[in-house]
Amino acid sequence: MRGMRFTRQLLLLQIGLVTLVVGIGFGLVAWLLDQSLEHQYEQRALNVARTVAAEQHLGDLVRDGDQPAVQEIAIAASRATGALFVVVTDARGIRLAHPTPDQIGKPVSTDPSGALSGKEVVNIERGTLGLSARGKVPVRDTAGTIVGEVSVGFDAADIRHALLDLIGATAPFAVGALALGVAGSTWLSRVLKRRTFGLEPADLADLVREREAVLHGVGEGVLAVDTDRRVTMCNDEAVRLLGRPVRAGMPLDDLDLPPRLRSVLDGDRADNILTVAGDRVLVANHRPVSRDGRDLGSVLTLRDRTDLEQLTSELDAVRSMTGALRAQRHEFANRMHTVLGLLQADAQADALEYLRAVTQFQEADAISESPAVRSATIRSFMAAKTARAAELGVTLKLSEASWVQQRLVAPVEVVTVLGNLVDNALDAAHVSTRRPGGVEVDLLSDGTRLVISVANTGDGVSPEQSEAIFVEGISTRGTDRGLGLAIARQTARGLGGDITLANPGCDGSETVFVAQLPDVLEEAGA
Repeated sequence: MRGMRFTRQLLLLQIGLVTLVVGIGFGLVAWLLDQSLEHQYEQRALNVARTVAAEQHLGDLVRDGDQPAVQEIAIAASRATGALFVVVTDARGIRLAHPTPDQIGKPVSTDPSGALSGKEVVNIERGTLGLSARGKVPVRDTAGTIVGEVSVGFDAADIRHALLDLIGATAPFAVGALALGVAGSTWLSRVLKRRTFGLEPADLADLVREREAVLHGVGEGVLAVDTDRRVTMCNDEAVRLLGRPVRAGMPLDDLDLPPRLRSVLDGDRADNILTVAGDRVLVANHRPVSRDGRDLGSVLTLRDRTDLEQLTSELDAVRSMTGALRAQRHEFANRMHTVLGLLQADAQADALEYLRAVTQFQEADAISESPAVRSATIRSFMAAKTARAAELGVTLKLSEASWVQQRLVAPVEVVTVLGNLVDNALDAAHVSTRRPGGVEVDLLSDGTRLVISVANTGDGVSPEQSEAIFVEGISTRGTDRGLGLAIARQTARGLGGDITLANPGCDGSETVFVAQLPDVLEEAGA
């Protein structure tokens, strides 16, 4: 059986707390009023006692023991002030005046020493007439000698009646405060229920635990933004993919996102948008979030495609080399069969002419047999790209200044960078209006560092695109094309090197990209 709902528990707790606070406050006010009334009645009794003691000739009458005259003065004062009693004693504390005649001549029931010693005394005491607020003052004769005391008392019941009257007057305010507190508590409980969508604290705790487990357990990066463009949540994978610190509450403008990701967040729904953040190729999806028609912000999910793009690029390069080697093997066999046939037919002149034609028009053979580059991987790759260049109507050649005499220790990474640079150069030279189109590759070794320079006769790269072609996957021929340069730079930086645009080529000169790849060649002499 389920217990009481949290909102109801909270409501009852708030009502109990408000009731307790109002009750304590009301009790404190009543106590303060009681203390104030007691003080007022004590001072009233003291003032009346002072007035009676100052009565002309009272001191002489007390000294002379004229009891009837003293009783008359006391009775008159009691009637005039509404006091419970006005008692006058002599210097020994024997009553000379009292509301009850048979008490005259008897000692007072309370201690008279204070007043008889010349002090004024106020207190609440119980005497023969009950509990009363009393004021006692000394009585002096015309010579100034203390000859007795005057004691005046007001019934304590009057204090209680006055207190009840005051409490009755303040009670409606206390009840009103209590009603207001209960109404406020009820409203607060309803607001809380609406804000938490009727969920109990245990449900909210479970949701938080599940959210943390899901967000930090999934392989995708998740970034949530509210309607004020502030980050409300970011899991560890999103921080890793974005390559920058992200904390909840920071404005989106302070996050310094790549332009394409920022445009995705500024828009509505977006599916499978390719972008580059730092050295990573990401797939982004954007979804607005709402509940009950209320806009709650949006969620950006990120998937890492860096490894996939790199593997795809590497696979294309390997396929190109494999195809080139297979084609060369068949072509070489065909050439040898042709030469063998001509020699068997004793057509030496035709054989020599055929060999001259082969060596004159097959640039691939020259590259594949170039002594300037020792790596068979690079030579085979360049030979394969030469065949593709011929299909595009572009000339691809290895510069005469190239010199690499060491073997590769990172052939896949080198082919990835070189392949993407050459492919982009061939495409740029192919679509360019400049003819003849050409691409020249320069390879130089610097210790274990390989420096690659690729120049093409394309139309060049505008200044505003000089960095975008690396970080946004944007081609000079439009958006949403390949991410070759981004992958190449990411691979180069992964090796500790980089790729830069050495010459944009907008002034009619060649466009030149330079890549520096450290530690990809074996040590000299190894």
